Amino acid sequence: MGNKKILVVGELNVDLILNNIEGFPKIGDEIIANDMNLTLGSSSAIFASNISILGIDTSFCGMVGSDYFGEFIEKVLVDRGVDCSFLRKVKNKQSGVTVVMNYDQDRANVTFCGAMENLTIEDVPWSEIKQFDHLHFSNLFLQKNIKNDIVQLFKKAKDAGLTTSLDLQTDPEGAFDFDYAACLPFVDIFLPNKSELLGITKVDSVEEALDKISPFANQVALKMGEEGSILVSNGKQTVQRGYSHSSFVDAIGAGDSFNAGFISKFLFGDPLIDCLKFGNLIGAINTTAAGGTGAFQSNSQLTKIAKEIFNQDI
Repeated sequence: MGNKKILVVGELNVDLILNNIEGFPKIGDEIIANDMNLTLGSSSAIFASNISILGIDTSFCGMVGSDYFGEFIEKVLVDRGVDCSFLRKVKNKQSGVTVVMNYDQDRANVTFCGAMENLTIEDVPWSEIKQFDHLHFSNLFLQKNIKNDIVQLFKKAKDAGLTTSLDLQTDPEGAFDFDYAACLPFVDIFLPNKSELLGITKVDSVEEALDKISPFANQVALKMGEEGSILVSNGKQTVQRGYSHSSFVDAIGAGDSFNAGFISKFLFGDPLIDCLKFGNLIGAINTTAAGGTGAFQSNSQLTKIAKEIFNQDI
């Protein structure tokens, strides 16, 4: 069916990852981290980098500062085969940075948004949008200049004939102000995790939350961490168990990698249940190396990890 082309619209930052930390930081005290990595961060960029490695022709629309981190972000994306023609470097702005403090399978993050906040709906290459088959958007709540136009963003993409996907990510303010009734009809694949789903629906259970969004959502791929994932399509729910393994490093970007696995299979025309299974596998592979892209340096590396750790063929 030919190679599909995806446009990823979203935020860009680096991740400064601290592992093996001796305690939790307290005001006025100093503690030691015994391991550090500087990697490509941001939900959108991790997704773009990894879905490119999975064989999808990928372009990115976003903003970085005119600084070292901006150059680092662009180089990593280009090295992973992502077209950065629509990436803008903003003068007098710094690129975003997230400091990640890892504690087993949980973490504490501090993010400086920087240039990513400047992205607006007008920066999307609408004059060239019909060259793409799919639009993916991620991390709504960190991008204040596009947040109020999110419904229009997806409506314009659908009007242009694209399929679409959305990963909200968390809201640092805890408000989860998202009009799902207005937006989700224009989203083909909605990709929340459990806490995000409960946040936007203001309820306490997954079942109740799914009931609330089902009248408006097309397909939902709900990420449940170690528990696996749930597909909701045509009124039917399918639960898919996750992959357990003993090679865990960290879970940074695991949800974004799940997205990359799911959407890559979706664009290849596979059944949705196969998309869900593959999303679980790619999310699990993510956790075998530091950061969201450490396990995705190349397709050959990815294939090796899948076979040696999970006994799966890609």
